[in-house]
Amino acid sequence: MNNPRPKVRLSRALGVPLTPKAVKYFEARPYPPGVHGRARKQESDYKVRLREKQRLRAQYNIREAQLRNAFAKAAKAEGKTGDALLTDLECRLDALVLRAGFARTIYQARQFVVHRHVLVNGRRVDRPSYRLRPGDVITVAERSRAMDAFQIAAAGGHAENVPPYLDVRHEALAARLTRLPERTEIPVTCDEQLVVEHYSR
Repeated sequence: MNNPRPKVRLSRALGVPLTPKAVKYFEARPYPPGVHGRARKQESDYKVRLREKQRLRAQYNIREAQLRNAFAKAAKAEGKTGDALLTDLECRLDALVLRAGFARTIYQARQFVVHRHVLVNGRRVDRPSYRLRPGDVITVAERSRAMDAFQIAAAGGHAENVPPYLDVRHEALAARLTRLPERTEIPVTCDEQLVVEHYSR
């Protein structure tokens, strides 16, 4: 998602901090940007659902077509569509690189994958949208490990919020998806039912 708006401004517009840097700005000004940011206007149901969809897109840094395709797939799955949608998105390679603590932001995680620094089961994968299955192992390529960003990751620099569906060895820059994520464990701010309603209308 190549959005020209600065990440802090986008974070405030969507009501969720998208980068660590945005967190402190967001805490200081927890209202939308602009002169009318503090005003609480009555919003239409459509606008509320649209913003929730945009919020989900921003947190995974994906394009509209990618989210729409993920929704179509989730709608055919068993169980709740919203849960299936988030489980599917969470199994993206870039999302799991971030959750494992190998990257600081989803934007950095995507860049690492595109620049071929990441392996899945020993094979180089350069598609951020690649879906992992339980048992798959993510590692950082040997030639990339000397990079400052990965040295920080190996020292546990971003390791404070590793979710329970990942088994991570930071010093080895290796992570295994042990099982499919459950909705309650996925660290995404979203009312997924509103996203389902947006696409189902």
